[in-house]
Amino acid sequence: MTDEPKAYTAPSDISPEQNEQIPKRASRRRKDEDALEQEQLTDEEINAPGRKWYFVHTYSGHENKVRNAIKATVARMDAGDKIFHVVVPTEDEIEIRDGQRRTVKRKLYPGYVLVQTIELKEKDPDSDAVWHLIRNTTGVTGFVSSGTRPVPLSQDEVNHILRAMRMEQPRVRVAFQPGQSVRIVDGPFEDFVGTVDEINTEKGRVKVIVNMFGRETPVELDFLQVERV
Repeated sequence: MTDEPKAYTAPSDISPEQNEQIPKRASRRRKDEDALEQEQLTDEEINAPGRKWYFVHTYSGHENKVRNAIKATVARMDAGDKIFHVVVPTEDEIEIRDGQRRTVKRKLYPGYVLVQTIELKEKDPDSDAVWHLIRNTTGVTGFVSSGTRPVPLSQDEVNHILRAMRMEQPRVRVAFQPGQSVRIVDGPFEDFVGTVDEINTEKGRVKVIVNMFGRETPVELDFLQVERV
């Protein structure tokens, strides 16, 4: 399918102030839906008999649109007894940017949506209906498959993916690697330039080697205290 999802156009009969609130409300609603979906994914629900998990490939950047479109179609066609969960696997990640620390959602598998359905079998009317419903969703390019039929994920694969989504401690993403030069922007060593020696993402600390009085000296700093040169 080549049709691109249409961009949102604000109605012309509302004020700019009201228009500005629409994307924020939509964003909050998506977060609430994501949280509800997470709560529903109990171990019993994940491993329910007669159900399988499949990866659906999407256009890059259209994962959430595809997820929402499939769920809307399921509700409209009352197909909740055949398609049970539609998930964009994400994990929380702490991003260090411009001297600030913020938590963002990172897609674990960009370009893919995880769908739990009845087991899709050959020459089965219900399976064919599910296949066509998902395959005909705008933004979907196909199932991960072998031959003509989608291949379900193993239970170990599913549990590994969903465990990563449930991690309580967010990962930390930093913009520097060992061996790179950084500038210290805060503290007693401010404006010193050094080389990254070690990174401890669990503690949010970095060891930097700086040259002081002709000697190389290791300095341990918070991620917020350094920036790439």
